[in-house]
Amino acid sequence: MKLPALILLLAASAFSEDLLKVKFASKDVPLTADPASKFWKQIPPVFATRSNLGVELPGNRTEIRVRWTPDSLYVLMSCPYTELYVNPNPSTTTETNLLWEHDVAEIFLGADFDNIHRYREYQVSPQGEWVDLDIDTKKPIPNAWKWDSQMKVKARIDEKAKIWYGEFQIPFKSVTDKAVKPGTKMRGNFYRFQGGPPERKMVAWSPTGRISNHTPEKFGILEFVK
Repeated sequence: MKLPALILLLAASAFSEDLLKVKFASKDVPLTADPASKFWKQIPPVFATRSNLGVELPGNRTEIRVRWTPDSLYVLMSCPYTELYVNPNPSTTTETNLLWEHDVAEIFLGADFDNIHRYREYQVSPQGEWVDLDIDTKKPIPNAWKWDSQMKVKARIDEKAKIWYGEFQIPFKSVTDKAVKPGTKMRGNFYRFQGGPPERKMVAWSPTGRISNHTPEKFGILEFVK
């Protein structure tokens, strides 16, 4: 085995599974993209501060808040920035393929612990663009971005504070056909792409130890609790 490959393998084995306990809310609410809202202000964030290889990325500390209702997973990501790297002609009424080539917040989520290579991906940009994808890392799905989760998104840019906010409402039915209840667990990860080349950065909640985000064996665990 060549030395660089060995280093990456050792880095991958160094990370343990992160666990996030997701608190319950009794009903769905309109999206606000506001961490100070009634829905979010009592939910403490977890943080994404490192690259996939575990390198700290100062100035890119991303706050992640998560809740669930009987039908939906809610995620709010607060993303500090220096300069935004966005599409010049955004569309918020149609899905945007290749959205990840610009600034985005993204979620990977899977419910099948026996087939962890099958999961879904959800993205929102600072401008409110969106894309969702049906992922199979063993047998890539043609036109995976044309899959439709029926999710809702909202984005907001605070230019004074230099923070953009991206909020998701993801129907559980897009992830699993089983009822979600206290004690249910899913595999997942949260990422953010920030900035344009050559200074582009990728921030991860649960670093995988590998360059690729699509490393499901290193995803964290979401546990749904009351």
